[in-house]
Amino acid sequence: MKIHEYQGKELLRKFGVPVPPGQVAETPEQARRVAEELAEGPFVVKAQIHAGGRGKGGGIKTAATPEEVEDRARQILGMTLVTPQTGPEGRLVSKVLVEQAQDLARELYLGIVVDRALARPVIMMSAAGGMEIEEVAARTPELIVKEAVDPALGCMPYQARNLAFGVGLDPHLLRPAAALIDNLYRLFVALDLSLAEINPLVVTKGGELLALDAKINLDDNALFRHQDLAALEDPEEMDPLEFEARKHHLNYIRLTGNVGAMVNGAGLAMATMDLIKAAGAEPANFLDVGGGASAEMVTNGFRILLADPHVKGVLINIFGGILRCDVLANGVVEAVKTVQVKVPIIVRLEGTNVEQGREILQTSGLKFTVATDMRDAAQKVAALVG
Repeated sequence: MKIHEYQGKELLRKFGVPVPPGQVAETPEQARRVAEELAEGPFVVKAQIHAGGRGKGGGIKTAATPEEVEDRARQILGMTLVTPQTGPEGRLVSKVLVEQAQDLARELYLGIVVDRALARPVIMMSAAGGMEIEEVAARTPELIVKEAVDPALGCMPYQARNLAFGVGLDPHLLRPAAALIDNLYRLFVALDLSLAEINPLVVTKGGELLALDAKINLDDNALFRHQDLAALEDPEEMDPLEFEARKHHLNYIRLTGNVGAMVNGAGLAMATMDLIKAAGAEPANFLDVGGGASAEMVTNGFRILLADPHVKGVLINIFGGILRCDVLANGVVEAVKTVQVKVPIIVRLEGTNVEQGREILQTSGLKFTVATDMRDAAQKVAALVG
């Protein structure tokens, strides 16, 4: 789960990571009041969306006075901000973060992710702050210093010092940098994060370390332990169909094609998408109803799938194991009766109670095209959508 920069900075502040003073605003007038409370300018007004590259898209502006802050906020609020991470459709800006601008001496990168190959959190630090870490890794990998942390021991002091030394921090900053790194690691572990990124972590001309930006991602699978953090999710930043699917515990991701696919199992879903592309069509979504899906979940999944106006045909590919074919068939029939379906439906069933499932479809009075195997199903749906 992604959260906004201002929310991430609140979490950083609670764990002792220094951040610039500032507050979020939803109107130009609120933005001006925030600047007046901060008192000393200059200021920076930052669009709050779940995407990077905001400055390149015009979503970050400086201002010298509270009046200018109000003007900059009026320019940003309500705009559709397009960045390399939003795609061409962009994101609507409904909030801005107003902060005191900082005099910068250096920009660094600091981040923590889980390295699945090592099965450990890895802390990364780079002297090339302000750049995308993927770009740094591709062009100048020698600028990235890494420390893999043993979860049983935590971030050891020598590891934090290695990182600070590795990016060439001045001696007087080694101790505060080590403390900041340790605090960020404590945040990462305590809140079950999948990503904690500060880019840039800056050294001000006054000799302070500050987290000028914050990108915090929470592990969805651990949110049951953090109900207060689950409330930080912003539905406006999610695809509406993906948000609806999450409410029904469905794994759904909208894509750009025209063939809707309903599958049980992530591996089978990926294989189905590959076969759709091999047949000359494009998948419109990833939808895994799961091995233990009920008829109600199948109905909801079908309804969400058909809510995408780009879907011109539907491929249902189910291997009945935990999810029996007759349960799936009942769910599909119920969904088709509930939702007005104007596109062809191709069904491939195999596994537990497959004969009962096929009989349910054939006697439903509804029109389904039955496929013999996965390749046949993909070819039929590709032909039907043109």
